[in-house]
Amino acid sequence: MKVKVVNRSPFSLPEYATPLSAGLDLKAAIDEPIVLEPLKRAIVPTGLFIALPEGFEAQIRPRSGLAAKHGITVLNSPGTIDADYRGELKVILVNLSDEAFTINPGERIAQMVVARFEQVQWELSDSLDDTSRGEGGFGSTGRK
Repeated sequence: MKVKVVNRSPFSLPEYATPLSAGLDLKAAIDEPIVLEPLKRAIVPTGLFIALPEGFEAQIRPRSGLAAKHGITVLNSPGTIDADYRGELKVILVNLSDEAFTINPGERIAQMVVARFEQVQWELSDSLDDTSRGEGGFGSTGRK
């Protein structure tokens, strides 16, 4: 699938880290480092503008290494980029650790997964079909 992209970043286009990667690595398109203090958030630009085909979305997800090693994650994970959005892709990062973290220009800050989706049409009903799970939620399918 081809995705039209405008790159206003001084860095290369997002790339897959390995041949079987699902996510493209997004980089911070910033001129100077951003220090993200504990429990603070920042909206980090990527310099990218995209046009997705109808029926597709881009999901913005955390990078596991940043999360595991530094407590840095995407606040609204996954963030959704709709096919009709034409603004710059920006990532809301939050520091959930107890130490400041520095985001450097060109640093890989998140992953973008492009996925197909379906829109639903509601069918109003007075009842739903029965299932073995029923109304069980929040751990109801775990160990007993």
